Amino acid sequence: MQWTARRPASGVSRCPTSAANVTHAVTPSISTITGLVLAGGRGTRMGGVDKGLQQLHGEPLAAHVLQRLKPQAHALIINANRHLELYQALGTTYGASVVSDTLTGFPGPLAGLLAGMRAATTPFVLCAPCDTPFLPATLVSYLSHALETAHADIATAVTHDLDGRASLHPVVALVRTSLADDLAAFLATDQRQVRAWYARHTLAQAVFADEAAFYNANSLQDLALIERS
Repeated sequence: MQWTARRPASGVSRCPTSAANVTHAVTPSISTITGLVLAGGRGTRMGGVDKGLQQLHGEPLAAHVLQRLKPQAHALIINANRHLELYQALGTTYGASVVSDTLTGFPGPLAGLLAGMRAATTPFVLCAPCDTPFLPATLVSYLSHALETAHADIATAVTHDLDGRASLHPVVALVRTSLADDLAAFLATDQRQVRAWYARHTLAQAVFADEAAFYNANSLQDLALIERS
């Protein structure tokens, strides 16, 4: 495993709260992590369907992600904004609670992350989009090691293709829940970009060897392709 760390860009402030400093003393481990499945988007690239509920091998996509996160987290949360009764039933199966965005208009994954951070009772949230059904069993160990070694606020996943080109997976991330107020302030300025918020904090990147583990089923065609595989 490899990791890199990035400090906040010059002139960009980090979250100064004392809560963040206290949390830095906590070592990330399964007992300190809540797994968060982000299923609150519009599903635009899937034609507007609720992506997390689309079937893969007889189960909703979100169920596959829950199965991957459950052994790696103390608790589970699903972020959803539609079909809440179906997600609540899914949550009952996997011991997950369901929370919706507090911001209107489907403002993106950061809004779902904020909702999960507010609901979590652990010092860390491990978030993943609902369309990544093959996440590795080493996700927490790699991200935790990268975050702790770099004394970082956030750790994200990186893979490389056969030509050595890096692929970033910013929405697969281990995040300190003490950053919730800073994220809320960021979103209040009508900013939505995940990487722009990350740039406010110390970011570590963990390199994973298996690029296929982070495959995204972004479209119905993608879903049909992996259904046949």
